[in-house]
Order: sequence, then C-alpha cells, then structure tokens
Amino acid sequence: MPRVSEIFLVCGLFLSFFSGLALSAVVTLDSIEIYRTHELLKSVKPDVYFQCKGENRTHLPDVKKANELYEFRGEESWQPLTELSEKKCKRCGLYEKDVFKSDDIFEEWEFCPSDFNSDGKYFKFKDKEVNATFSCPQCIPFATANKSSSELHKGGKGVHVALVILITAVVSTVLVFGLLAVYKYWQKKKRQQDQARFLKLFEDGDDIEDELGLGM
Repeated sequence: MPRVSEIFLVCGLFLSFFSGLALSAVVTLDSIEIYRTHELLKSVKPDVYFQCKGENRTHLPDVKKANELYEFRGEESWQPLTELSEKKCKRCGLYEKDVFKSDDIFEEWEFCPSDFNSDGKYFKFKDKEVNATFSCPQCIPFATANKSSSELHKGGKGVHVALVILITAVVSTVLVFGLLAVYKYWQKKKRQQDQARFLKLFEDGDDIEDELGLGM
C-alpha cells in the first residue's frame, strides 16, 4: 500500500501540472487564545474577528476572555474563515473591533496555502497578542507541490553551478596548454633565428676573407 506522504506527493505533482485550474481550499479555525484585550475598560468584552483583505469579517462570538484557550470543531455557524487558492496568498489578520477608534490588530500576515504542514495545520503566534491554529486539509497537496517545485529548483541550481565550475576548469586548462604551446613555438622560432644568424655570420666572414685574399 502506498504511504500517505506518497499519495500527497502525487496529488501535489498532479496539481502543479494543472496549475491553470481555479482550485481552492477551505480554511477553518481549530483554536485561538488571545493574551490581552485592547479595551480601556476591562469589563467590556472584546469583539474578536478574522478578516482577509476584500472579504467579509468573520466574528468569533465565543472569544470573550484573555488567556483562555478556545477550541472549535470546524462546524460552527461562522466557519469556514476563508478559502485559499493554489498559487495565491491573501493578506489576512485577527482583529478586535473598537467603537471609538480604528480596530486593533492582534496580528496581520500573508496567508498562503503552502504555510500548512503535512497534517494540514498552520500555527500563528505573536508574543503578548495571540496564538491560533488553522486547519486546511485541502492545502496539503498545494504545500507538497510547492515544496517539490522548490526542491527541483534547488536541484537545477546545483546542476547549473556544477556545470559552470566544469566549464571554467576546462577553459582554464585549455588556456594553460595553449599558452605553453605558444611559448614552445616561440622558443623554437627563436632558436631557428639564432641558428640562421649564426650561420650568416660565418658566411659573411668567408666572403670578407675572399675579398681580402686571405683565403687559401
């Protein structure tokens, strides 16, 4: 039987080949804990909500106290939070509604399908603000496909570097041997010129002797 990871890998590769299709995955909230409220009056219960840019707010009616963990089953009336597409991230956040000024921000980030791990979970933590766990089983193939593409890119980059090193070594070797061949050819030509000059001196000396009548 194939392992679950292998099935996800095949699904991810399948999705990567059909990236032009408009695929989406549902995101739900598993749990959340806020570490503070931004209200001036501590008696006022916070109005916490989740929102992605350009989408409607999803209010979390159960979250009323700080430092208390709230867990959900993904079947609540306000679920799901949003949907993520295969290749596109969203600017999302957790906020607290404020009547007298702009809403307070627990955390704001780029929410991507590739953020989810092999269990379909994504953990968002900000010190002194919030700790939340999101669930998206349908995002697993997207994350796997993204990881596979990244590994292929890294592998291709490694091959490219190795090829550049090999070509550089070959060119350097050819250049060194070429310079040695030119140097040896220059030495050979120089010896031939010296020999020719030396012989010419002897010939010139014989001609002078003949002209002076010194020859035998």
